[in-house]
Amino acid sequence: MGIGPSTKETSLHHFRDPLLDVVSKDEELDLMGIIIVGTPDGNEEKMLVGTRTAVWAECMRADGVIISSDGWGNSDVDFTNTCEQLGVRGIPVTGLNFSGTVAQFVVTNNYLDGIIDINKSEEGIETNVVGENNMVELDCKKATALLKLKMRQKDNG
Repeated sequence: MGIGPSTKETSLHHFRDPLLDVVSKDEELDLMGIIIVGTPDGNEEKMLVGTRTAVWAECMRADGVIISSDGWGNSDVDFTNTCEQLGVRGIPVTGLNFSGTVAQFVVTNNYLDGIIDINKSEEGIETNVVGENNMVELDCKKATALLKLKMRQKDNG
């Protein structure tokens, strides 16, 4: 399993990234930066990139993180590991990922409660329509609102 046509983000999507647009315009959040991480093949490297990403966010003293993925299946290993590594460091995390009805996470942990499914097909499956299952502005607003809620809960807890 991996990235299919409907979960592929086109170049135009990257130039008009809805998550970056929503977060950068939000007056309650301070966008510190963007970390781009590849998806390695080996499990040892998958654990390494998730851990490094979380350590980086921790060193930046990030109050919260929104993580996104344009893949599923094998990509879930490093995606979910990154969520877990952020969570064990006390960093609230939400995210955007294609899950659908068939492609649920191949691995799970206790830090995936803030993940928004970006599936758009009625059947809840990967399709042959390029870009059909990409994040859109509404998905990004949901992830942002959920992150703010988790950050407030941490501050008040």
